Amino acid sequence: MSDLPLIQADRAVEPPAATTTTRGRGRRLRLLSRTDRVVITLMVLVPLLLVSALVWLPALATVALSTTNWDGIGPLGDIDFVGGRNYSDVVNIYPPFVPAVQHNLLWLAALFVVATPFGMFLAVLLDKELRGSRFYQTALYLPVVLSLALIGFVWQLIYSRDQGLLNAVLGSDVDWYGDPGVNIWAVMVASGWRHVGYIMLLYLAGLKGVDPSLREAAAVDGASEVNTFFRVVFPVMRPINIIVLVVTVIESLRAFDLVWVVNKGRNGLELLSALVTQNVVGEASRIGFGSALATIMLVVSLVFITIYLATVMREDR
Repeated sequence: MSDLPLIQADRAVEPPAATTTTRGRGRRLRLLSRTDRVVITLMVLVPLLLVSALVWLPALATVALSTTNWDGIGPLGDIDFVGGRNYSDVVNIYPPFVPAVQHNLLWLAALFVVATPFGMFLAVLLDKELRGSRFYQTALYLPVVLSLALIGFVWQLIYSRDQGLLNAVLGSDVDWYGDPGVNIWAVMVASGWRHVGYIMLLYLAGLKGVDPSLREAAAVDGASEVNTFFRVVFPVMRPINIIVLVVTVIESLRAFDLVWVVNKGRNGLELLSALVTQNVVGEASRIGFGSALATIMLVVSLVFITIYLATVMREDR
């Protein structure tokens, strides 16, 4: 009996575990060591610094330069501030701007109306686990891993006026890349070829995540496969639909590599991205004017990116 108080005293002074603490009803929170805190801090700071240095700072600098008249030569102190004159000149006295906007909208319509539904259709077919579906997935996704510049060279073998496959099959001599009346359609076909595989992969991933019981319930109710897809499956994939919409808009805005390889964005292939490059790094070297064009593209992109982020955050809540 005399030893009992000593045992209880020893237990009373026994220190708590160094890595845990108790809060609330039995919830045990792990205390981070110094090494853990350093690792977590680096994991947050390094990506933040990289994104700030490579994305946000150049974007803010572009917006600031869009209000100046600078040719990129000379000290920054000699930059002439002109306010919104560059934006006024872009809209009123820059002839390629309106055709570029029209071509970007046409590009968006072609991807959204033709390439995106076709990619979704292929995803529905491949989701049925057909024989050789793995091969088809690889073959259809292969153009996605290629750059648009390389795709331009590949399709040049098809579109060449003298030795191209298309003219050989049709028995014609159309200059598909040189004729301003048809070259925009030719490059959109090449771009859509790449876009289809990307959309197919996104929708295929979304279809794999749909609860099979939804389809079974629709089949019990007598719904056809088409009605089941559009009335049950498609609404469930709303987050995927938003992602596809944003990706399609961004693809239509950044369509640069292909037209630059063909004819540097001239002669019927004017696009906003090509105009930015022509003014910033071209012979004119109008940094402020090109930055105004880039800012217009940035604002349009941010609208759709904001819609996407708002949708994702709403779904998480």
